[in-house]
Amino acid sequence: MMFSPDASGRTRRTILKGAIAGGLAGLTLGSFPFPAFADADAKQWPQDAFKQKSEADALKALYGKPAEASDKVSLDAPEIAENGAVVPITVDSSLPNVTGVAILVLENPFTLAAAYKIPEGTKPAVASRLKMAKTTKVVAVVESGGKLYSATKEVKVTVGGCGG
Repeated sequence: MMFSPDASGRTRRTILKGAIAGGLAGLTLGSFPFPAFADADAKQWPQDAFKQKSEADALKALYGKPAEASDKVSLDAPEIAENGAVVPITVDSSLPNVTGVAILVLENPFTLAAAYKIPEGTKPAVASRLKMAKTTKVVAVVESGGKLYSATKEVKVTVGGCGG
């Protein structure tokens, strides 16, 4: 069967567009790491820890013990947050055998903002965007070898909070 030049050009163009779109979709999907899915109804979810109003109570409910300051815990947060609704926080650690990471925002109504279980062999690094009601200290807690280590940084909120 013969195609007219106009019809074959459209057919070839349609096939090429489809192949390019499919290839780009495959590259795009293949370039992202697979997301970690959490089950909101998990039995291990520390519901009581997220209801605590103080650092000591949250750590007691989550880990059962207090944390000690360590230079092996890295907490990256802005000194001034222009919008308290989305404050970027990054925590990582050079400690060996990290099994958990928690982020606490001391002046929020409920102190514990995030808690992560770190699987064995995983780099202990987490990032999150947190909501902060006002200027406050942020505490990163890392569990390693059955002990807790922490780093603290004050973040000044200028918009979306009281600004002081």
